[in-house]
Amino acid sequence: MIVLDPHYNILAANTAYQRHFGTADRPHLGHKCYRISHHYDRPCDQAGEHCPMKKALESKAPDRVLHIHHTPRGPEHVDVELRPILDARQQVVAYVERLTTVRSASARPSAAGLVGRAPAFNAALAELQRVAPSMLPVLLLGESGTGKELFARAVHEASDRACGPFVVVDCSGLTETLFESELFGYEKGAFTGAQLRKPGLVETAQGGTLFLDEMGDVPLSMQVKLLRLIESRTYRRVGSVETQTADFRLVAATHKPLQAMVERGEFRQDLYYRINAFPIRLPPLRERPEDIPLLAQSFLQRPDAKGRRCSLQPGALERLAAHSWPGNVRELRNVLDRARLFADDGLIRAEHLPADLGRSAQARSMSPPGAAGRAELDDQALAREAVGFRGTRKALALHLGMSERTLYRRLKQLRLL
Repeated sequence: MIVLDPHYNILAANTAYQRHFGTADRPHLGHKCYRISHHYDRPCDQAGEHCPMKKALESKAPDRVLHIHHTPRGPEHVDVELRPILDARQQVVAYVERLTTVRSASARPSAAGLVGRAPAFNAALAELQRVAPSMLPVLLLGESGTGKELFARAVHEASDRACGPFVVVDCSGLTETLFESELFGYEKGAFTGAQLRKPGLVETAQGGTLFLDEMGDVPLSMQVKLLRLIESRTYRRVGSVETQTADFRLVAATHKPLQAMVERGEFRQDLYYRINAFPIRLPPLRERPEDIPLLAQSFLQRPDAKGRRCSLQPGALERLAAHSWPGNVRELRNVLDRARLFADDGLIRAEHLPADLGRSAQARSMSPPGAAGRAELDDQALAREAVGFRGTRKALALHLGMSERTLYRRLKQLRLL
């Protein structure tokens, strides 16, 4: 926690702040918060960020935002909660800011878990942070390959049930005949072949989180059984008359348009309202292109079958950046897994990638000076990339998929030069 004056100066900081965000050679007391946290030379809102101080000054009420802060360990996601301190005339005289490091995602290359720092990714992560401590059912919406199971696991790990089990139910893989026995379990002798009593997935998830993946694939005949379980929190094993009590946090996911399915009569409306208490839309990779290098580095951190870790040649990265990724993060991972099989010296080159990948790169490189490249980054994303990049301006331009002249012009507009 820190205390700030209305001019962004840090007046006080507790031991936890100094331990997590401070360094011995970089004192923070008396310095601007945006210099310490973001390495900016001006307030966050003037660099394209959401500034909780500015909003709290206008509303005289608390504000909360997810930011990426610079720490001694590198960039990290930080959940920022800010409260204004008012005087007798209801004027803001200071602020108290509570900063919590988000452990469920990484803003640096990581071999496991959620990785990203694009605005679209951060928006989904901020919603996750809001809902995780509650018991509200969460519905994850997004295209195939956007990481729904990773997000579901992150909800579980950020909740009070993190020490309990996380149980995945692949709804698309359950036939109607197996549905009840897999979900609810069965007693010995309940049917031919039931030689022993078997606990179901609901019982296995006791005290933890039940993740119902691909809810849109559940047939109507089975939806009523799911609804009864979710509403009553009770069930019976197949072959038993004894009612069991379920204790789980519900997270569901689908790539299908459930609302349209409800209108067509393909999905029960009452079940839809039960699971849709807190929907989170997961962005496709084409909406977070600045995360492609970060994700690629994360996948390549994982050793292959021979124990090697590969790296990317700039030309290969340029082709990755030019692709639209209809298969999203899963497609990116598969492309890199294939490419590293051809990288005998550990360096993935452009020729190691599929021939039809990123064909738009050539057209982009022929665009006139000043034209945007890979995707038009907003000021907030560009500022974040620029302050966190280690390398020359030419390397940053290549990393962002734009001409060096365009990068120079935009950085100058943002006063980052």
